[in-house]
Amino acid sequence: MQITVQTFVRAPIERVWLAYTTPDDIVLWNAASPDWHTTRAAVDLRVGGAFSSRMEAKDGSMGFDFAGTYTRVEAHRLIEYSFGDRVASVSFMPGDGGVTVAVVFEAETTFPPEQQRGGWQAILDNFARYAEKAV
Repeated sequence: MQITVQTFVRAPIERVWLAYTTPDDIVLWNAASPDWHTTRAAVDLRVGGAFSSRMEAKDGSMGFDFAGTYTRVEAHRLIEYSFGDRVASVSFMPGDGGVTVAVVFEAETTFPPEQQRGGWQAILDNFARYAEKAV
C-alpha cells in the first residue's frame, strides 16, 4: 500500500532542496513530535549513495536509524530511495509563491496506515515550518 503526504513551502526551490538534503538542516526539522529528535544525519546525495538519520525519543527511552540508498536523484525535482524492502519518492514542484513537496512511501505492516500517514505528515509539516523560517 502506498501512502502520500504533502506540504506547501513558501520558499524558493533552492532553499527547499538544501533544507531537505543537508544533514545540518535535517537534524533541525526531522521529528514527528516535540518529544523526538534527530541526533545525527548523513547524506550522500547520488544514485547508489546512502543516507541515514538517527531518530530518538528525547528522554532516551528508544530510538532507531532511518536509513537507505538513493535510487534516483534529479536536483530540485525528485529523490527516490529504498529503505529496507520498501521504497519512497519525494517530488519538489515549484509554483507561485513556493514549492509543493510530496512524499509517496510504501506502508509497513506493523502500524496502521493512518498512524504512518500521521507521522510522516507531521515530519513534513515540521520541514515546511523550518524551511520557511530559514529563508
